Amino acid sequence: MNNVLGEEAAESLGRLCGPSLKDAIVAAPSNPGLERIEARFAANAYELHRHDTYAIGLTLHGVQSFWYRGERRCSLPGNVIVLHPDEMHDGGAGTEVGLRYRMLYLEPSLALDSLGPAGSLPFVRDPVLSDPMIAAALSAALDNLDEELDELLVDDVISRLAQGLSRVARQSPKPTDKPALRQVARVRDYLEAHALRLVKSDELEAISGLDRYALSRQFRAVYATSPHRFLLMRRLQRARDMIRMGEPLAEIAVDTGFSDQSHLNRQFKKAFGVTPGRWAALVGSNA
Repeated sequence: MNNVLGEEAAESLGRLCGPSLKDAIVAAPSNPGLERIEARFAANAYELHRHDTYAIGLTLHGVQSFWYRGERRCSLPGNVIVLHPDEMHDGGAGTEVGLRYRMLYLEPSLALDSLGPAGSLPFVRDPVLSDPMIAAALSAALDNLDEELDELLVDDVISRLAQGLSRVARQSPKPTDKPALRQVARVRDYLEAHALRLVKSDELEAISGLDRYALSRQFRAVYATSPHRFLLMRRLQRARDMIRMGEPLAEIAVDTGFSDQSHLNRQFKKAFGVTPGRWAALVGSNA
């Protein structure tokens, strides 16, 4: 296996490396807009799903097999994986030796902020890359998952990743209308602040000054997802945090704005590829 991470990474989270270990996911301390995990799976891991962040990671052991944009893809140790926001994909081990990987989930807004007003969200057509510069930026964030990332390091990682993705995408800058950027940013902040309740279209129209259809187009152009899905993902992320803390699933469903536990189960599986109960088992929760 290529030594794509440092010695600290090889030693940290050692409980994922035992030969008889079952499937597991371990989450690192998170930062606003940025999540990090290490995962190990023996076979299929996730069913088809999509999320509203970039998923950028490194395959560490085995063959990482996944369906993405109409094709079965495979990533080997040392390869970088880049999945665009809102793109359907699954995932799992491609061989009997199992799979181990680390992944960073990056909110599109942070990449866009890093690229500046003339930037646009990079779309990388080939999701499996051999790119030392992107791998080095990932290693800075993923090398030691037991520790929090300080703010300046986060800023540097995001900047390096955004520039790297933009370079690989070979996209010409496509300026987004500045008033639209300000308007959809206000909507995004409002959705963040009111994520656990029902938000209506006329509220967002009043905040943005755009009609609901123009707002939907502009929001997707900036953040690669719709306001509805953005709000849904904030609820699901809160649900995931509560699962990790061992809260009962029925209470989590109510507290995060879902009609019942069945509703939470369906939406959670669509977003993350596993049920809440499966997630609880993977992270070692008692939910």
